[in-house]
Amino acid sequence: MYKYVFLDLDDTLWDFHANARLSLQDMFEDRKLYRYFENFNEFFNIYAKRNIELWESYGKGEITKEFLMSERFRYPLAKMGVDDMQLSEEIGIQYLEILPTKTALMPFAKELLDYLYPKYPLTVISNGFIEVQYKKLKSADIEHYFSHIVLSEAAKALKPDKKIFEYALKLNKAKATEAIMIGDSYEADIKGAQNAHIDQIYYPLHLTKEEEKPACTYLINSLEEVMSIL
Repeated sequence: MYKYVFLDLDDTLWDFHANARLSLQDMFEDRKLYRYFENFNEFFNIYAKRNIELWESYGKGEITKEFLMSERFRYPLAKMGVDDMQLSEEIGIQYLEILPTKTALMPFAKELLDYLYPKYPLTVISNGFIEVQYKKLKSADIEHYFSHIVLSEAAKALKPDKKIFEYALKLNKAKATEAIMIGDSYEADIKGAQNAHIDQIYYPLHLTKEEEKPACTYLINSLEEVMSIL
């Protein structure tokens, strides 16, 4: 039924939550940020909440990449009364240097790629930054599975904009009906694929009550289930 498989990267294949937390902790300790925060968890909780808000704004085109990168670290420092823009920019750069060196994958991600690779051309579709996403793929040793890597900066469109999916279809010389998208974000991956008339496999980390019966082609609890679909 399908000839091409599109996959999100962060929290679909590459364990963003685990890798990001480890990277932030490395940066926190190296920069001795415990001078300003009671402990790492205090810093992380403030950072994580603001980071989610900023990525939502970035996805809507409301803020720039540069603002996101500086603001997410300026904010927790400012909450502690530290007004140091240079420090926030430096730790932002350091975090992005550490992050792509982490290699944790989601459960069954490697097994799924081994299963799909001989059967379909695989394409990553991600809103992540070019300088980070390629390094993640290489560090985790999964870059070789993909025929194409489609990033929002190159496609000049962010998921859920249908243009990024159409860009991926064009690269593969594929029709929308020939492709299926696998992703963890309902807003970005599932609605985005729907906007481009592409079928979807929704792999949520946690379903909210509002999402208990989400509109999608397939709903899975584990990447292992994809092997019985494709």
